[in-house]
Formats: sequence, structure tokens, C-alpha cells
Amino acid sequence: MTDTPLPLHGIKVLDIATVLAAPVTATFLGDFGADVIKVEEPGRGDFTRAGASSDTKRSFHWLQEGRNKKSVTIDLRTERGQDLIRQMIPHFDVVVSNYRPPTLAKWGLSPETMQTLNPEAVLVFVTGYGLTGPYCDRGAFDRISSAFSGLTYVTGDPDRAPVRSGYSVIDHMAAYLAAFATVTALYHRDNGGGGQIIDLGLYEAGFRASENALLAYGGAGEIRERIGNRNLQIVPASDFDTADGRRVSLHAGTDPLFRKLAAAMDRPDLGTDPRFATRAARVDNQDELYAILTAWVADQTADHAVKLLNDAGVPAAAIMNIADIAADPHYRERGTIVAVEDEEFGELPMAAPVPQMSKTPGRIRSLGPALGQHTDEVLSDLLALPPEQLHELRTAGVI
Repeated sequence: MTDTPLPLHGIKVLDIATVLAAPVTATFLGDFGADVIKVEEPGRGDFTRAGASSDTKRSFHWLQEGRNKKSVTIDLRTERGQDLIRQMIPHFDVVVSNYRPPTLAKWGLSPETMQTLNPEAVLVFVTGYGLTGPYCDRGAFDRISSAFSGLTYVTGDPDRAPVRSGYSVIDHMAAYLAAFATVTALYHRDNGGGGQIIDLGLYEAGFRASENALLAYGGAGEIRERIGNRNLQIVPASDFDTADGRRVSLHAGTDPLFRKLAAAMDRPDLGTDPRFATRAARVDNQDELYAILTAWVADQTADHAVKLLNDAGVPAAAIMNIADIAADPHYRERGTIVAVEDEEFGELPMAAPVPQMSKTPGRIRSLGPALGQHTDEVLSDLLALPPEQLHELRTAGVI
């Protein structure tokens, strides 16, 4: 299995992005075999290197998001650095960027210029607001895009201010969308369609996950609000405190699942109680039902409740922190977490490439490299720059 060529083997990706969504797009492609060259600012490097405790600037975040990449340092703010990038673009199948349109135009690296340099390339732009529209010149990060997409507004308890997710959810959702679009565009290219430009606004990933919120507003004038842990139209589906100070999440919103829940609670009468026997009845009487469930769960430990419910066929899980996840046997045995060996940090747990594929599973071939580790190798191999020119560029601060 380990000798099987990965599906993107031979695909060359130039990652000239910074921050998170766009570089993670390249990481996902690298997990499945693409040869990724990461261009970074000399002396500083990618945003995810921040917090590194060594001269190599290899933070824990970078180890993962810089995996399966080679690091080349080029100062894109210099004319010579911009010229080096223009020389490199014809050598790549994919170019990934997240710089705003005015910046790209100023650097002579607009989408149109890149397309002229390499008509067969797939050019991926993951920017805050996209390449078009009245806000295209604005910058954004995950937090800003979460606010603009409507995701932040509907997240949290109804009697409190909205909250952002604890992870960079939109960054990673956008990266998955961009990676999917890239593979789709490569398929199109390889069937004679030529290269193309992929234009993804960071906010669009969050907006696309908004279920029927826009339809409900357009059709009925309804504005979705925060509802906390409950789903007001699917009952019961919420989180509950347990006897050992933890919390569990359960979902028994269908009639068959609710009857299974009632049996697991040793309260089969709840399944036939007119207040709770149907979905509509449970929605109308949810406060009464949640009071009963809250009291029952409060008498259980989290592990006992989760096992009891799942054994009864009711989906339930403890609310896990990262220590819980690291210790959970399912994550390890399924391979969602893998152990990796690093020469600087020793053995570390890391999120595995996903999804799993039966014939060509993704691989972690290397962890995030030291800043500029591959600059000479890549520029000499790709552009045939001699040692004396590399030395001169380094002296000038371009690389």
C-alpha cells in the first residue's frame, strides 16, 4: 500500500499564500501526492509558524499545515522576487494564492497575468470576498468571514451575544472547497479543457453551510436566530450535564429514536405519552421533555450514558476536549490520529489525511520544513540558477 502512487503524484503546486485557508488547500493536495512548493517571506515565514520555540521556526501548527511541502523563501514585495515567481509559474500545474486583487496587480501577478504565463495551470484564489464585487479589495480572516457569512450570528445562546467557533472552521471549510474545485479543474484540464481560474470568497464557505436559512427568509420572511444547544424543530436534540461534571450530546428527534431513548431510560411510557409520542407533540412540549431528560442524564456518568444510549441505538457522544480525543480508542484505531516522528520534537500525534481512500490513501511524507530549507534546491532545479546568483539574491535579501 505504501508504494502505491498517490492520485495527485506528479501534480506540481505553487503555494504563494499566507495565513490559513489557501495554504491548507495546498496541504490537502499534498496529502494526496501533489508536490507542493511553499513560498514564504524571508526571515518570517508563514503565519502558522508563529509561536515556534526554535530557530527553525517550526511551530506545532506549522508541522501539520506545512507537511508534505518544500519551503522556499522569496520576498514578493521586491521586483526581483516578483520576477522569480513569474519565472516559476510556467513550471506548475496549480498556483494557490490569497492576496487581494490590488496587491496581485501591483506585483504583476494578477490572475490574468498568471493565466498568460501558464494557460494550462489551475489558478486558485481564496480571498476574503472573492476577486469580484464591491468588497473584493477588502481583507478578511476566519473571524471576519464567519461574521459576514451569517455563521457567527446564529451561534450561541439566544439570551447572549453571538460567539465565534473555537476552531477556524471557515478556513478549513474553504480549503476543502478549494481543494475539491482544484481536482475538478485538473480533471477538466486533463480532458482537453485547459487551465482556469478558481475564485472562492472565504465567506462563501460559511454561507453555503447555512442550510435553508436564505430560503426561509426569502419565502417566509423568517430570520434564523440563535437557539443555543437545542434545535427547536427537532426534539430532543441537545446537550446535558452529567453526574461526573461532564456533558453529553444526544439526538433522538425521530419517533423511532425517541422510543428507543425512552426504553433506555427505563421510561417506555414516554414513548406513548401524548405529549411526546410524535415529533410535533415533542416540539410543542419540549420544555417539559427537556426537564425530564435533564434530570435523568444528571444521574448518569458521561461514559455510562453514552454507552447506554448507543447500545440502545440512540446517537450520543460525550463533549470531548482535545485530551479526551487524544485518548479515545476510535480515533487511533480508525487512523484519524496517527503518530508521526519528528527529528526536533520526537513522536507526536497528528490529524491524519482525510478522507480515507481504499486504494490511494493520503500520506504524511514529511512534516513542516525549516524556513527556507529548500530554497537553493528548488531555484537551482526549477530555474537553473547557478550558486553565484543564489548567493547574490540572498545577499540582496530577495531570498
